[in-house]
Amino acid sequence: MGKNRLFQEARHFVEIAEEAFASGSKKDKSKAISVAKNALSSAYANSTVAEQKQLREFQDALDKLQ
Repeated sequence: MGKNRLFQEARHFVEIAEEAFASGSKKDKSKAISVAKNALSSAYANSTVAEQKQLREFQDALDKLQ
């Protein structure tokens, strides 16, 4: 992947949300989901088609956590 900072941040925050669901409190989980969704939204408009496909997969992963 290229150096799309917003895409990389979105991926990072989705990973944090997944970790929060493995071991975090309800408050931690809610905040992690919120931050990850915001990062995904910010990244989507500035991403390539291939990155957008991956961002949709990240969104699917978040949806499964909720």
